[in-house]
Amino acid sequence: MANLKEIRNRITSVSSTMQITSAMKMVSAAKLKKAQDAITAMRPYAEKLTELLQDLSATLEGEVGGDYTTQREVKKVLLVAITSNRGLCGAFNSNIIKEIKNRTEFYAGKQVDVFAIGKKGNDALNKTHKVHGHHNAIFDHLTFENVAGIADNLTEKFLSGEYDRIELVYNQFKNAATQIVQVEQFLPLAPINTTGTAASSGDYIFEPSKEEIVLTLIPKSLKTQLYKGIRDSFASEHGARMTAMHKATDNATELRNQLKLTYNKARQAAITSEILEIVGGAEALNG
Repeated sequence: MANLKEIRNRITSVSSTMQITSAMKMVSAAKLKKAQDAITAMRPYAEKLTELLQDLSATLEGEVGGDYTTQREVKKVLLVAITSNRGLCGAFNSNIIKEIKNRTEFYAGKQVDVFAIGKKGNDALNKTHKVHGHHNAIFDHLTFENVAGIADNLTEKFLSGEYDRIELVYNQFKNAATQIVQVEQFLPLAPINTTGTAASSGDYIFEPSKEEIVLTLIPKSLKTQLYKGIRDSFASEHGARMTAMHKATDNATELRNQLKLTYNKARQAAITSEILEIVGGAEALNG
């Protein structure tokens, strides 16, 4: 059994760790509320924008997406991995890295590059993949304008023919304890299924033409899609970290209680031993 000093040192160390994890949990909980409100408020807008785009496209004849919908033979693929800049958030980052590897296997025989958003994904994927570019500072100033610049960059890579397909891989926020890995096709735009779709756009007068409106909405929709993905990932990160730190705090509390019990037992054994030595010494003197 360890001596009393070693046990006391371990109790102090575990208590310090518990304070740190508890503080990180509270910080993530505070940030999660703001991030959750942001993604919850944005989803209806993103869904309505997609609905409007599909509604307009359903009433048009022929190919209305222009270069954005060009279906080329897939030879070069760009996977956009959205992770975090910091760790201590459970399997949040490792799930994305694992999914990137799965998508790489899916596109076996083709050129697969990675565009990393988040330091953790960039550091890990640099060892196994060709990371074409990265953005680590986006989470410091997460605004639509900053994300729009990244979306324009990705769009240009597709329109110029540098890549034949671009996919987003990120964690979708469900709740603080649950994050769902999502793989979304960014470009080319997936064909719009008009089966059973009612053309409700006949109730409106369009100025300019529907075609011009669709071609204006597509870049806006792509920027919104990327922004929603990063926002989802940002909220998921804080949810995952809050959950991980909550579990770490509980484990540290349990370990500290066990160490205190061990310490008390060892201390009691030491006291009992000292008493026995004193009694034995006294009896020896009297004898």
